[in-house]
Amino acid sequence: MRLEELKKYKKILILGYGKEGQVTEKFFKKYLPEVTIGIADKKISQNYLNDQKNYDLVIRSPGIPKKLVTKVYTTATNIFLANIDNIVIGVTGTKGKSTTASLIYSILKTAGKKVHLVGNIGLPMLEEMLKTIEKNDIFVAELSSYQLDDIKYSPHIAVVLDLFPEHMNYHGDIKNYYQAKKNIIKYLTAKDYFIYNPKFLNLCEWVKDVKAKTIPYEENLPIKDKDIPLLGEHNRENIKAALTVAHIFNINNKIIIKAIKNFKPLPHRLQLVGNLKGILFYDDAISTTPESTIYAIESLKNIGTIFLGGENRGYDFSNLVKTIQKYKIANIVLFPDSGEKILQLLKSQSEYKPKILVTKNMTDAVSFAYKNTLPGAVCLLSTASPSYSLWKNFEEKGKEFQFFVKKLC
Repeated sequence: MRLEELKKYKKILILGYGKEGQVTEKFFKKYLPEVTIGIADKKISQNYLNDQKNYDLVIRSPGIPKKLVTKVYTTATNIFLANIDNIVIGVTGTKGKSTTASLIYSILKTAGKKVHLVGNIGLPMLEEMLKTIEKNDIFVAELSSYQLDDIKYSPHIAVVLDLFPEHMNYHGDIKNYYQAKKNIIKYLTAKDYFIYNPKFLNLCEWVKDVKAKTIPYEENLPIKDKDIPLLGEHNRENIKAALTVAHIFNINNKIIIKAIKNFKPLPHRLQLVGNLKGILFYDDAISTTPESTIYAIESLKNIGTIFLGGENRGYDFSNLVKTIQKYKIANIVLFPDSGEKILQLLKSQSEYKPKILVTKNMTDAVSFAYKNTLPGAVCLLSTASPSYSLWKNFEEKGKEFQFFVKKLC
């Protein structure tokens, strides 16, 4: 909604009072000081959803599914996109969003552009609207399926990286999840761009449904492999996405190469955190689907121990187990709840018998890895499942892993 539309409402409820909700409150106090603002959050009251009946408009926070909203509503993402006149580059996909958004930001900044990183990885979008915005400012927004689920506007440049089953508990099924992602291109115009990875057939199908200029990833990278600070073929794909965006802005390859060379990998993404008696400990806590863990295994290859398991979302782990068997990973740590499902698949393999530890305890897991991983091999935290069975998020899981690794070191 544009500000003019928002002014029609006298009582507005911010539903969900996390970081984004707090910034949304500041936004309304600055631009609509006459409006009565209410706050509803689970931390304030278990019956917080009932507060909606007392308000004219609800601002839904991303973590709250739209099916729980009972009044007319909008979101901070919609407010931002409706009221910003600058170029917005939206980045989504199941995996790689943060890295790709950061790469695009780094390239544009190296090229001398005034660029802002917002959304999941950067500042809440509305926080930027509390500041002075110049006409040449560019915004790179990482957009989750939660934010795209009810989007009414598209960014000027929509980048979609990949699609795997995820967030089924939130969206209900894979069809709804993919549709939420597809919403990023729903309102593109002939002046806009849709950049996509042609290796995903469903993204190639999406091309038929947009008015915008459609550009598949550029295939050839202008940088040598030895100069790329990111591990894995999946990160080559992320760089291709960023390269394709950069060329829309006519940024030359010399600047692009400089930005990539200087790029610092993000935490918890194939991050080397320790070398203990020749054992390399890697934190890939971000990998919470079987597909992303397979990417991690294929990137590192020489894995002696892997940590798997977490919240059970009903994922199919059969291809993951085949990959583990292919790379002859000798030691496996399994966390609840999906660890039990993986264990049953492992037991069904007649010729592959790894050493297995089933545990809820990260310190036991790290100690097991230290005792059983051969020097020169890798211990990899890449659980192929969401973290919520034992940890509040992947960051907490990764930090706990790093703490015990460094404690051993």
